[in-house]
Amino acid sequence: MDTCVEGDSSLKREHQRLGYGVQGKPEGESAEEDLKGNYSKSDSLVVCEVDPELKEKLRQFRFRKETDNAAIIMKVDKDRQMVVLEEEFQNISPEELKTELPERQPRFVVYSYKYVHEDGRVSYPLCFIFSSPVGCKPEQQMMYAGSKNRLVQTAELTKVFEIRTTEDLTEAWLQEKLSFFR
Repeated sequence: MDTCVEGDSSLKREHQRLGYGVQGKPEGESAEEDLKGNYSKSDSLVVCEVDPELKEKLRQFRFRKETDNAAIIMKVDKDRQMVVLEEEFQNISPEELKTELPERQPRFVVYSYKYVHEDGRVSYPLCFIFSSPVGCKPEQQMMYAGSKNRLVQTAELTKVFEIRTTEDLTEAWLQEKLSFFR
């Protein structure tokens, strides 16, 4: 599967400055034509596609009937250049979830959380959490950061958060973030 690279003109210039070819082609091999066709006005750099099986899993997760906390942890399969399912959890607290995330590698999480509002209402927001720990390899950081927007769009999520250390993922942190979405 071809890797798609999109971005604004500054990303295009940076891509050229670093000597990267387009869609796996060495620089100069009809790169001029490819650059015109593969860059759009989007602000995001798309590095990895989303695995079709993961797309279906995310769709099912969105419409789940259970009322407990649940999570899907995803990673980038570097060889396939694809975001894939790593693990799925039922009845997992934010504190338990953070112990499942690697301390030195990025991960994506879709988390269904039972949220009790100040007025007593209960909702079950789906949260997208990008765990991007300090100290990761730059190449890894770029693959994950560049794939984040595509994954968020695929999962159709609006509550998107980022943590720089797994220790940040606590119930208090999540409730604070969700309090902005009344």
